[in-house]
Amino acid sequence: MDSQPTPRRRAYWLKTLHQWHWISSALCLLGMLLFAVTGLTLNNASHIEAKAVVTSRQVQLPAAELAQLSPPPAQKKAPLPAAVARWLDDTLDAASAGRAAEWSPDEIYLSLPRAGGDAWLSIDLASGDVEYERTDRGWISYLNDLHKGRNTGLAWSWFLDIFAAACLVFSLTGLVLLKMHAGNRSATWPMVGLGVVIPVVLALLFIH
Repeated sequence: MDSQPTPRRRAYWLKTLHQWHWISSALCLLGMLLFAVTGLTLNNASHIEAKAVVTSRQVQLPAAELAQLSPPPAQKKAPLPAAVARWLDDTLDAASAGRAAEWSPDEIYLSLPRAGGDAWLSIDLASGDVEYERTDRGWISYLNDLHKGRNTGLAWSWFLDIFAAACLVFSLTGLVLLKMHAGNRSATWPMVGLGVVIPVVLALLFIH
């Protein structure tokens, strides 16, 4: 009478763990491939040649938009007025809306970092001259910045958190499944132990 619940519970947990394991692995698949590839590119960055492409443009801010920049805000860092940012974004594809710019008596400077490159623009408050420069370091740099979460925005930050949680579920359910199957697979724990010992030994002996 008492021998039946244990196999049933084991079957239930096996089914549940397998379900969570494959769901989390499916969610992690693309992210893990991306992070594995970019782990290689980051670790071997000195061997990967990257040529930055720099684009420079000079335009004139219309008088109506220039008038909106005076008087300057009380604080030294503040976003550009909406109409000015809209004109810059339409003209230069600058993605300046909502970004904090540095205001001085004669110039506005706006840094526009982005994944895989960089950009900046300056506005001369006397003449309305706008200088814009954009640097594109290529798709490998773009993917590396995705790996690091560098200048990738809020949506990608949320993705990284969700991806990390899915990886934890994938790893922990895999560990429990290893435990449940370890009785029939004698190499299970030696292999797990090897996966723990190797990075620990490398870190202790070769990282100073």
